[in-house]
Amino acid sequence: MPKPFVYEQFAARVVLGELADVPGEVERLGVDRVLLVVTGSAKTAGDRLQELLGARAVGRLDDVRQHVPLELASKARLAAETIGATGLVSIGGGSAVGLAKAVALTSGLPIVAVPTTYAGSEMTPVWGITSDGEKRTGTDPVVLPKTVVYDPSLSRDLPLDVTAASVANALAHCVEAVWTPKANPFNEVIAVEGTRALSEGLRQVLLDPRDLDARGDLLYGAGLAGSALTSAGTGLHHKLCHLLGGRYGLPHAETHAAVLPQVTRVLAPTVPEAAARLSVALGKGELATQLYDLFEASGVPTSLRELGLTEDQAREAAAGEALVQTILARAWAGVRPSKDD
Repeated sequence: MPKPFVYEQFAARVVLGELADVPGEVERLGVDRVLLVVTGSAKTAGDRLQELLGARAVGRLDDVRQHVPLELASKARLAAETIGATGLVSIGGGSAVGLAKAVALTSGLPIVAVPTTYAGSEMTPVWGITSDGEKRTGTDPVVLPKTVVYDPSLSRDLPLDVTAASVANALAHCVEAVWTPKANPFNEVIAVEGTRALSEGLRQVLLDPRDLDARGDLLYGAGLAGSALTSAGTGLHHKLCHLLGGRYGLPHAETHAAVLPQVTRVLAPTVPEAAARLSVALGKGELATQLYDLFEASGVPTSLRELGLTEDQAREAAAGEALVQTILARAWAGVRPSKDD
């Protein structure tokens, strides 16, 4: 029998289909004035979506940046108010939905999210805004997209390095979900299945980047990863990644790849049964080592040094905490975890 637990589920409508489904989903929500939020890499898809929305698309934001700077959030909020937006449609990676969330946080406007990467943030009520070198995060159901439309064809041409880094981000949601204070058996099932779909999908995409089934698996896994994070919350790993991103401007997804194996090395032994299930979902071997090897084989940087962080900055970020200092020192150098550590 499981130990006593609480499982809280946040509902979102998920549509696995195509871009042409978005106008119907917007209409379903009663939204007649859309502010479109478009990541630069999704410009072509954004142009097509704007055409599909027609007269409903009354405004568009293309200035999307990682970690959602406060000044950008303020600009987007003003734009939504000025045009009288009744809803938001984001298309692109986690930064696009992040900016839409920043607007929804203060306006209550509903979001329809169309992801083109595998961040999984479209499935979470977690928001983040950066100011003065610090990234503040919080949880509020108002920022959870009402509908998520997954179209595998939109990520078919996503470069392999971006694909792999995005998958690392999603895997971090799955892996950390098994050791947070709110971890529970329901959520563990979601995290393990998400890990399987993400790792198998990534390996297949590395063989054939345009494999539509594999791209679909990655979106499926990303959705599960976001659900896992939503229920279990975040822990030490995400705290460190938000710190490094907000203070030093490190790229969000790649930072996950460098830090996750080192945090997993320390925390996986505290949840041996869950870690064993995640290991099986990944393949075979020690969980921390498997993650490191998967990221390395995918061409994702496995050290913070490669991302531009200096050794002094790594020590500064640790703030004298021995455990954190060890994790960040290993992450900075890119040390491969092993069972003999």
